[in-house]
Amino acid sequence: MKSGQPNFFAGAYLERRAEAREDPHWRSAALADAATLYLISQGTAQLVTTGAAPHIAFLTGAAPFVKAADPAAMTLLGWFQDARCVLVELPAIVAAPAPPDSAFQELRPLTATLPADEAALLAYARALSIWHARHLYCGVCGSRTVPVSAGHCLRCSRESCAQDYFPRLDPAIIVLVSDGERALLGRQAGWPAGRYSTIAGFVEPGESLEDALLREVFEETGVTVTGMRYDSSQPWPFPSSIMLGFYASAVAGAAVRVGSELEEVRWVSREQVRSGEVLAPPTQSISWRLISGWLDGSQA
Repeated sequence: MKSGQPNFFAGAYLERRAEAREDPHWRSAALADAATLYLISQGTAQLVTTGAAPHIAFLTGAAPFVKAADPAAMTLLGWFQDARCVLVELPAIVAAPAPPDSAFQELRPLTATLPADEAALLAYARALSIWHARHLYCGVCGSRTVPVSAGHCLRCSRESCAQDYFPRLDPAIIVLVSDGERALLGRQAGWPAGRYSTIAGFVEPGESLEDALLREVFEETGVTVTGMRYDSSQPWPFPSSIMLGFYASAVAGAAVRVGSELEEVRWVSREQVRSGEVLAPPTQSISWRLISGWLDGSQA
């Protein structure tokens, strides 16, 4: 991946137009606009076309799913390919037969086949759906929350409380550590045989990104980082992370120690990755971006 190119799930795929969320009549405007696109989700599954080359199965305002939707289950996503785009969330507990030539599917297995802009839109919608589902009640008083700002804020329905909640992200660092000629990679027990990836972990309260990087690398591998440099970030909607990618250096020949979260940690050469002896993560991941930059020597 070229330096400066957006990671998968990122980039200028959408005009968010946040000011439109404050229009109290935004739903009426959307329904009155025949060009409005409706993206349908149920739980974490989303409506896509079936076939070898899937796409988002956008519906119009005349579709039964849209006409029967609870207004509170509609969220203005923005403008996608110059058309207003609205997320419609169906109740997860009610079976919803999909229209012909479409199906409700999970995003993760579709990432290798969906167009990049559509995958990014589904990632955005998925993150909002998960946030809505997990914040049905006020964390202060326990009352129900109601959507405001076109679904981008949840407000406690109890007038004396009226606490506002906004979508939250879980920041995580992900880092390629190199000792010059080798990269430090690890694997989890449930991964395919031979698959390795860069070191990653969540940022804890009271930590800077730099502090988290130093801690995570040492906890999981026993290696002490001697320098670091930020590369790029990637939204990761499984379920609500933002991956913050770094390159870091370590003393040549540093010994490794496997922590509790990984099955194995090892130093690997470029040739071991290029030959397939060590399997790299999927190309849609920021981990692959970091590894590929190290492989070609442009970012190491």
